Amino acid sequence: MRGADGYTESMFTMSRLDDFVPANHPLRPIRLWLNDALARMDAVFSRMYESELKGGRPSIAPEKLIRALLLQVLYSIRSERMLMEQISYNMLFRWFVGLAMDDAVWDHSTFSKNRDRLVVHDVIVSLFNETVETARVRGHLSGEHFSVDGTLIQAWAGHKSFVLKTKSDDSPPDGGAGSQENWHGQKRSNDTHESSTDAQARLFRKSRGTGAMLCYMGHVLTDNRHGLVVNAQVTQANGTAERDTAAQMLADAARVAGTSITVGADKNYDTSGFVATCRANNVTPHVAQNVGRAGGSAIDARTTRWPGYAISQRKRKCIEQVFGWSKTVGRIRQAMYRGLKRVDQLFLLTQAAYNLTRMRTLAARAA
Repeated sequence: MRGADGYTESMFTMSRLDDFVPANHPLRPIRLWLNDALARMDAVFSRMYESELKGGRPSIAPEKLIRALLLQVLYSIRSERMLMEQISYNMLFRWFVGLAMDDAVWDHSTFSKNRDRLVVHDVIVSLFNETVETARVRGHLSGEHFSVDGTLIQAWAGHKSFVLKTKSDDSPPDGGAGSQENWHGQKRSNDTHESSTDAQARLFRKSRGTGAMLCYMGHVLTDNRHGLVVNAQVTQANGTAERDTAAQMLADAARVAGTSITVGADKNYDTSGFVATCRANNVTPHVAQNVGRAGGSAIDARTTRWPGYAISQRKRKCIEQVFGWSKTVGRIRQAMYRGLKRVDQLFLLTQAAYNLTRMRTLAARAA
């Protein structure tokens, strides 16, 4: 018998949001680990508000704010306006954030202002560190064998915004999306030009044969056991930023480990300066040999003959999974924030989301 196309809504509903989320939903373990990390960050949240006057309008709870930001990364939501819209009608999102069925959703502008508070107090840095601590407690980290690499993050600025730093009164106005200024054939460099949209972005190209673009450079240090990110940072893009930042991250990792560590890296790191810095910091450099380098490779058979070198070369390629996930699922292919500080926070948030997703996969395999 054909069913009737009727609609009758009950006056009262006794169901909870938790009842609508399947017991095996992939967000359940992520929310559990995230809540544990947020509980350990309570002192950080208290410091955020201790300088404010009492009796003012209550702000968004930082725990809810962070959960919402992670949803934005995990579900590739391109704007905070759209994030607020989806939280308003998506029961899964309400459950994850911690909003009841009848709780009002924040205005997107209010959400953005509260998000900026996290940047000022480096809350995202603490969140990332807590995800690394969770991975360590669960036994996912070796603490001795690492891989390092860098990637370009396109800035939220166009080529036409890249103008002279000092302009005379009779110079044409700053470039923009609708600018008709013809700069083809002109020599432009970071020494004489800067973006009027994002002054901290730098014009840079990854290699020969590729076009230059306004960008930042993201650096990642991963643990070889399961490819989890243990350190991440964004710097301005230049020819030595990859090696300089990697050397600093490795020095920190060796100091924490308290023993000799190894690092796998590609040919870009095969320089005498980087290799010498690694060895001075008790780090064994398992970098790929650049045989075409002037003067030959800085790595010789004393390093390459060991089985561990081959393992590091195989494991280091897993770091590309981090960049691939961060640029397809995450939001770092082109950062929609301006300024080094904000781009760095977005990068760290994306790596924290990657770690939680990766740990969920590892837990499912072990089950």
